[in-house]
Amino acid sequence: MNKGLLIVVSAPSGCGKGTILSEILKEDGYYYSVSATTRNPREGEVDGVNYHFISKEEFQQRISENGMLEYAQYCGNYYGTPKKEVDDMRSKGRDVILEIEVQGAMKVKKLCPDAVFIFIAPPSVAELERRLRKRGTETDEVIAQRVAEAEGEISHACEYDYVIVNGALEDAIEDFKTVVRAEKLRADRSEY
Repeated sequence: MNKGLLIVVSAPSGCGKGTILSEILKEDGYYYSVSATTRNPREGEVDGVNYHFISKEEFQQRISENGMLEYAQYCGNYYGTPKKEVDDMRSKGRDVILEIEVQGAMKVKKLCPDAVFIFIAPPSVAELERRLRKRGTETDEVIAQRVAEAEGEISHACEYDYVIVNGALEDAIEDFKTVVRAEKLRADRSEY
């Protein structure tokens, strides 16, 4: 049995990454890696679905035992990818999707050179801003901050294997599937 792919996906907020992945995950063979965090659950969040909610001590122990594929500290809490889950699923032939930010993706790139790195980009920064405004959930100040963060993230797109521009959702989903099909056909992944 072939080892499953490790597919690392990053995108600025508002690029439609969640929508694309929700469609991809409807297909068999994929496993969505749930991150671990030391922050408290928010209302409606479910342990093991939204995050694995663990104590700071347990998270630090996992770090010391090399049990995290990648991790970062943000606002006093740890966030990261449990390594064992990813390895177990891949060894069963399942393709694992990690939805992480650029900083974490670059850590994974050093540890897992066989991973596939996909960056989902907006058609333009102006379109991204339009999408964020259309949501109607954030202030002008927050939108400006998200757009500035997005520009910084987009500058790292060249460090990924593939860039999918999400102009039309159906095309972006098909592009994602095409990348996965192509990666599975690579000679260095073949059992021949």
